[in-house]
Amino acid sequence: MKGEGKRNNAKCVAYVAAFIVFQTAIILVFALTVMRIKTPKVRFGTVAVESFNSGSSSSSSPSFDMKLVAQVTVKNTNFGHFKYENSTVTIFYGGMPVGEAAVEKGRARARQTKKFNINIDISSSRLSSSNSNLGNDINSGVLPLSSQAKLSGKVHLLKVIKKKKSGEMSCTMGINLATRAVQDLKCK
Repeated sequence: MKGEGKRNNAKCVAYVAAFIVFQTAIILVFALTVMRIKTPKVRFGTVAVESFNSGSSSSSSPSFDMKLVAQVTVKNTNFGHFKYENSTVTIFYGGMPVGEAAVEKGRARARQTKKFNINIDISSSRLSSSNSNLGNDINSGVLPLSSQAKLSGKVHLLKVIKKKKSGEMSCTMGINLATRAVQDLKCK
């Protein structure tokens, strides 16, 4: 009888130890997957040229005006939603800003991609007159542009944990002037 009680105590200790190891493993998996907060990805989905005008006569300096309609995607891979503040998307030609569009504050749900459209008016009138590549690019038929945006906000996990994160976008594209189409759209 005395040996049987010691065996039951040993069994009980083994069960408690197994339960503690199991709980530790569950907490570790939860901490490494669900609680790991990643930076949201901001990209252009599609970009279309809605209107385009260019001028490159010999008496005046070359110029262009266009309106782009861009689909912006915010991919949130976290287990909590991402709330971002108002921001801007800026379009550059030769490192100089030629267009800008506002991005309204919003929310990307947990583990989903939010898509929305923005209209960007672009004009070479913002460029300095010393930009000698503009005429060559218009004559070549492809206008190289780049874009940048930064969406700053917070990822909300379990309605308790809030972590500041910023999704950044940097894209390059070429506008084919003959077809009025965007080609070679690459985002980082």
